[in-house]
Amino acid sequence: MKEIVFATHNMNKLKEVQQMMPTHIKIKSLTDIGCNEEIIENAPSIEGNAKIKADYVFNTYGLACFADDTGLEVEALNGEPGVRTARYAGEAKSASANMNKLLKELSNKTSRKAHFKTVIHFKNSTVSKSFIGICKGEILEEKRGGKGFGYDPIFQPENYSTSFAEMNTSVKNTISHRALAFKEFLQFISVIKTIE
Repeated sequence: MKEIVFATHNMNKLKEVQQMMPTHIKIKSLTDIGCNEEIIENAPSIEGNAKIKADYVFNTYGLACFADDTGLEVEALNGEPGVRTARYAGEAKSASANMNKLLKELSNKTSRKAHFKTVIHFKNSTVSKSFIGICKGEILEEKRGGKGFGYDPIFQPENYSTSFAEMNTSVKNTISHRALAFKEFLQFISVIKTIE
């Protein structure tokens, strides 16, 4: 069985991804490989931060690795919060504070167009490649729904009348930025000849 590292400490995320993987590939977390040091994500882009994490694991541990990073980019705010999505309102990473700040920033804007972007970067001895998933939509004027996490209560995807937080999880998981990026990645990983 081939092994690949997913650059995360989140065991729920790990389990979810393992279920999507081909059966001949086993996923290990950062915890599994003894990587407990903080990986500094200081790139100016979402793509750059995903690459930093995957490169760090491969260069430090010599193990094939993939990493993901996600950001919300709002047209009227010149792409903000972008790489600062999780820390938009401060280092506490408060979803409620982040949403409140974003709603305030958009209070006098006419356009509320936005998109979520997830980037997955894969690195091994022969490949360094990114996979991108984008979900277009708009920022609502108020929070709606109690499901999901992060900015889900104020993001309404294109061609839908509900926020991510009001949506059935099975529907969200087929149209979301993360789902789209993972679909691209899984297609690639299922045909790649060597993972190392």
